[in-house]
Amino acid sequence: METEIIKIDRKNIDIEKIKYAAGVINSGGIVVFPTETVYGLGANGLNEEAVRKVFIAKGRPQDNPLILHISHKDELSRLVKKIPPDAHKLMTEFWPGPLTLIFEKSGIVPKVITAGLDTVAIRMPRDPIANMLIRESRVPIAAPSANISGKPSGTDARHVIEDLKGKVDVILDAGDSEVGLESTVLDITVQPPVLLRPGGVTIEALERVAGRIIIDKAMGKLSSNEIPRSPGMKYRHYSPDADVYVINGELDKVVSKINEILAVNNGKGIKTGVLATDQTMCKYVVENILSMGDRNCPETIARNLFRLLREMDERHVDVILVEAVDSKGIGFAVMNRLKKASGQKIVNV
Repeated sequence: METEIIKIDRKNIDIEKIKYAAGVINSGGIVVFPTETVYGLGANGLNEEAVRKVFIAKGRPQDNPLILHISHKDELSRLVKKIPPDAHKLMTEFWPGPLTLIFEKSGIVPKVITAGLDTVAIRMPRDPIANMLIRESRVPIAAPSANISGKPSGTDARHVIEDLKGKVDVILDAGDSEVGLESTVLDITVQPPVLLRPGGVTIEALERVAGRIIIDKAMGKLSSNEIPRSPGMKYRHYSPDADVYVINGELDKVVSKINEILAVNNGKGIKTGVLATDQTMCKYVVENILSMGDRNCPETIARNLFRLLREMDERHVDVILVEAVDSKGIGFAVMNRLKKASGQKIVNV
């Protein structure tokens, strides 16, 4: 398949480019498009054959449900059986934005979207290109993250192109994503609502609007015969080729442990990289070191994380040592992704 790469500017959107991409969606094709979270791998969410192409292009297991993306709240009613009171409050506060809500699905939603479940995940992105593409397509767009399944999600066009060129019809190249982590997924078919995946909207922000939120105990720990209720719950995700180890504890002890591991690995000829923070970059003597961002501003770490994991692979390191971050706010989502990227290889010090 020949992939057309189209540069597009968020600040000066060429509507003709959007209309062209919408035509590809309407004809059953696949379009990679930017959102504020990560790039999406999109198809007409009401066209089962088109959606199956997404699974094939991504190499995604068929029992991993997709998110439907809409451009306006008015598009929701035909996709779901009912809209609970909590949903209205949450949509008013966080839509458009990086929050996905789980509803009971209506009959028009294909089972391929939901992996056979009776519920469907829906969000309204705030990225102007994504929103305009959905609106011009006049259909909900089913879209997982635009990357090969299991690898770090695509937050910049270069990595998306590396993964998907030749596997999709169009890639809309708009530079870097704003948030850098996927959306928060919240199940509002139950009371209290249940957090299935942390993301761009923090649990603290959700609780200020909807009251008590329960964190799903099965997050990322489902058995082989269970169907996940949300993307990102079951399979290993966000993983670079290198082995990832997350070093967790008091910062001084974390730095000391990483330096200890570096000394051992250097002696064994194991090429090792370090993902540090602005505050600790000067504390390591190692060639392959990158800063995730400001430890006191975890939003910067969220924005950079997936890109840096991929950049470490480009340096062909064998092992990546990552400093853990505080699990408050968006740091909870960062640590969720790091645990998955490492396959739960957490070194507590």
